[in-house]
Amino acid sequence: MVEKRRKKYVEDLARLIRKETVSVFEENPDLTKFREFHEILKEMFPKVFQSCEYDDFEGSLLLKWKGREGGKLPVMFMNHHDVVEAPGKWEHGPFSGDVADQKLWGRGTLDTKSGLWAMLQAAEELIGEGFVPDRDIYFESACTEETTGKGAEQIARALEEQGICFDMVFDEGGMIMHEPIGGAKGTFAMVGMGEKGNCILKFIARSAGGHASTPGKNTPLVRLGAFMAEVDRKCPFQSEISPVVREMFKRISPYMGSLGLITGHTKLFGGLLKAALPGISSTAGAMLRTTLAFTMAQASEGRNVLPQMAWVVGDMRFSHHQGEASSIAALKRIADQYDIEIEIIEHGIDSGIADHDSEGFRLLEKAVKTVFPGVDAAVPYIMTGASDSRFFGRICKNCFRFLPFQIDEQQLNSIHGLNENINIDTLVPAVDYYKYLMREV
Repeated sequence: MVEKRRKKYVEDLARLIRKETVSVFEENPDLTKFREFHEILKEMFPKVFQSCEYDDFEGSLLLKWKGREGGKLPVMFMNHHDVVEAPGKWEHGPFSGDVADQKLWGRGTLDTKSGLWAMLQAAEELIGEGFVPDRDIYFESACTEETTGKGAEQIARALEEQGICFDMVFDEGGMIMHEPIGGAKGTFAMVGMGEKGNCILKFIARSAGGHASTPGKNTPLVRLGAFMAEVDRKCPFQSEISPVVREMFKRISPYMGSLGLITGHTKLFGGLLKAALPGISSTAGAMLRTTLAFTMAQASEGRNVLPQMAWVVGDMRFSHHQGEASSIAALKRIADQYDIEIEIIEHGIDSGIADHDSEGFRLLEKAVKTVFPGVDAAVPYIMTGASDSRFFGRICKNCFRFLPFQIDEQQLNSIHGLNENINIDTLVPAVDYYKYLMREV
């Protein structure tokens, strides 16, 4: 029975992978391929689309599965169907849907057509069994998650205008990994409880320009270079062990050997941990403070011309405790020393933080333990990346970010990279995980 399910699941998910749905930064993108993708979903999940109300928000979709009772707040399940571009030489074509080495290959196998497929497959099977949820269940899938986030934002605002709030939201995010943090010898379901805000900044250095044969001192590129080096060396942002990170270490420390004595007593060893953690794990270190990555640059268009203006772009992920304004202020103190202007290209969004002591987290934890008995613990953490659920913070206090797939380090690195793939033996448990949640909510 399991093998029969797995075979069908692989075939169905491969069909979704083969439909290219790359989203790009365009003012008026062509939505044809996303609506064609919707048609594939309608063919694949006929019971879902017959039983649910369906709305199309410019290529992003929203489904409402009516529950038995009107008194309970609804629940939402989310995953997006757009993917990033797939350049480079892949072992298997990025839109091939090939099956090899017990894995399904292609862009979207992890991020996150797999999650979308699994949650709709779970609903399709439950509807086929005659199941009706106790409360309304919504399904949301945007076509803009990898770019502007416009689809999820539109849907969240529309629901807010209708006065709809959610008891809990289940979105993509962390997954099941062995040793997700260096030294943690166990297998953990990493559950994102919130995410850092994402602000895009432009750092500008100006001058009168001139000929490269008489450069003078402190030209724009020199000042920008010195500024970037100082930010990289000194890290001007405040580190703090938040309640979520404290709970993360509490749950994971029993598996960290002697190091667990430190991570398990954050109040006692907080200073040592804040200093040492970035060296132990860059991912864990990023949970403690704002980060800034310099990603783009431009200066003169001539090899022998001093630029009148040079700039670099920085991708800043600000922490909950410091926030956007305070993080920018910390950068400005350094930028002023080098006569550099800061321009905000795109403001970030404060996501809010879910409660790890809530009914929703306990339900998620029970689902993981029931379906994945080899998992040692469900562990809350702060996501350093962005998800569409940040837009739903205004209508839900508890947004949980977790995908029920077990992955290894290569697969983690393949997200937005080369050779994205998923283990085919994790597909059946993923559907069972969503079925458990839908029955119990």
